[in-house]
Amino acid sequence: MSEDLPSAALIDGAGLRFGIVAARFNQRFVDDMLAQCLAALDRAGVAAEDVETVRVPGSQEVPYASMMLAKTFEFDCVIGLGMVIAGGTSHHEIIAECTSDALQRVALDTEIPIINGIVTVNNVEQAEERVTGAMNRGKAFGESALQMAEVKRRLVARLDELDAQRAAAAADPSAWDTPSDEESSSDDNWKL
Repeated sequence: MSEDLPSAALIDGAGLRFGIVAARFNQRFVDDMLAQCLAALDRAGVAAEDVETVRVPGSQEVPYASMMLAKTFEFDCVIGLGMVIAGGTSHHEIIAECTSDALQRVALDTEIPIINGIVTVNNVEQAEERVTGAMNRGKAFGESALQMAEVKRRLVARLDELDAQRAAAAADPSAWDTPSDEESSSDDNWKL
């Protein structure tokens, strides 16, 4: 992950709802990220009762629980938190890739923003730097969730407005732009 994080937008989180899925594996790091994430949401005015946290065994299980929360359509954004530390095999790379792909698919399939807060590192020192050091990924994930929740609200409102306009046009046939008799007799009107 880059150290060049976007600046946090000032978002009023009152009324926004968040689901958080946090892995228990490498719990010390995940608990720190969770606390930082919750603090970021709290600073933005998100009420404690508007945040639901689900714990799962490890990062591999984060996408499933994230999908289940997203499918309730009760949340403006879901945040998945986990820490994957490299070992003696390439297992960490497999977990990182498949969870990233799965979380993106959940977001696209449910139209609920999902924040991929699964951090993959090579060693414990890198984990500490990203969680308890200057990088503070938990805070960054909370701030990203606030921004995406706001984006979702704006875009959903826009789509709802367009749907209402289309429904009004469909209910009023005179609103349709119909061709004149001369235009409708042309063979060109039947071509795609």
